[in-house]
Amino acid sequence: MAEAALYPLTNRLAARNGQPYPADGPPAVDVAALGRAEPNVIVPALVEYAAGVRASDLYLNTNEKEVEFAVRHLGIVRPLGAVPIEVGRRCLLFVKTLAGMNTSERRRPVEGRWLFTRPSGDALDLRVSTIPTLHGEDATLRILDQARALLSVDQLGMHPHKYSQFQQVLSSPTGLVLVTGPTESGKTTTLYAGLQYLNTGTRKINTIEEPIEYSLAGIRQSQASSAGGTGDATFDVLLRGVLRQAPDVIMIGEIREEETAQIAVRAAATGHLVLSTLHAPVAAAAVQSMLRLGVPPRALSHALIGVVSQRLVRTLCPACKQHFPFPQAKAFEGVRRWREADADTRLCGPVGCPECYMTGFAGRTGLFEVMPVTPGVRHLLEDGASVAAVRKRAVDDGMMEFRHAALLKVAAGVTSLEEVTRVLPIEYMAAAD
Repeated sequence: MAEAALYPLTNRLAARNGQPYPADGPPAVDVAALGRAEPNVIVPALVEYAAGVRASDLYLNTNEKEVEFAVRHLGIVRPLGAVPIEVGRRCLLFVKTLAGMNTSERRRPVEGRWLFTRPSGDALDLRVSTIPTLHGEDATLRILDQARALLSVDQLGMHPHKYSQFQQVLSSPTGLVLVTGPTESGKTTTLYAGLQYLNTGTRKINTIEEPIEYSLAGIRQSQASSAGGTGDATFDVLLRGVLRQAPDVIMIGEIREEETAQIAVRAAATGHLVLSTLHAPVAAAAVQSMLRLGVPPRALSHALIGVVSQRLVRTLCPACKQHFPFPQAKAFEGVRRWREADADTRLCGPVGCPECYMTGFAGRTGLFEVMPVTPGVRHLLEDGASVAAVRKRAVDDGMMEFRHAALLKVAAGVTSLEEVTRVLPIEYMAAAD
């Protein structure tokens, strides 16, 4: 089989097999040709393809008569093609075997890990999970590229105003810092960036993660178990153990249940800097999420020092993005105070070229809300105030809202208005000044 059919990204400027790139995604791997091969050829080729386009996930979805392959590329699911059901099932069996999973278990979710070596010699850490569905098992391979450099705080895409606020929060010797947002919004990337910022060699830093996504030199990392059985090292069990290790900084991968939330708050109130993630739609809503986990308002108000809420938007391809005239400059009046005086408004949109695989987008960047806990906000937390009240006070005290962060990215030509509205609920953009 020709190498171009297996690895169509070896020359990203050349159309596959003389055909133009598809208009709606990265060049499609030749799944039909691969379907005539064995699983030990099909699966590695698809993993290599996914890594080549820097996809975050590879999916194997079982339908009635076929198994469909897809990747998540820049946050968007892109179908690759399908193979006959019997071939697909053997591919699933191959994945489960290499990931050290129970191949006979098909009625319950199963998790595993596969250390994959690319032809270049670089390592991929594949976190595999399967789940039973109507027509059989589906599998998701989360791709962690150990060769990919982690981002620093100044590379996250924060506006200088928010970057300064985040630095101030991280510089506190004690307190609780929460990073919130939906799944796949880059929360872990932000936590790792914060850890690297703090990792100066003068602090002892411990993490509790599930799973450990990247190995960080100089940081003591522990992996929690999600099983919850007797004797399992769950988040709360490990957190108690970490507190006996005399750390300065503790990173908890995610606060999920009451005991972990309450121990984290106590640790933050007793001399530790604690960083963690939490599911909440906006920065102010993190307060209600913690209260629902049984944390007393007064304890939270004493411990919490800052909340970062975030989303990821695709960035326009610099090689082909198109500039449009935009007569309604008043739409950007609300962000004028955060822009340089001579900055031009450059409304841009995606076009598509071989450089970006005809998607019009070349990467992703973050949209952030950074809410430092000011004295005014802290007073509201003590009284158990509503999300709206906390949010209003935070804005009055200098917090830049999501809509402002989004408009700044659009005005600078970094992303498009359509991309922003795809990621942010319309009510966030339509809020009145």
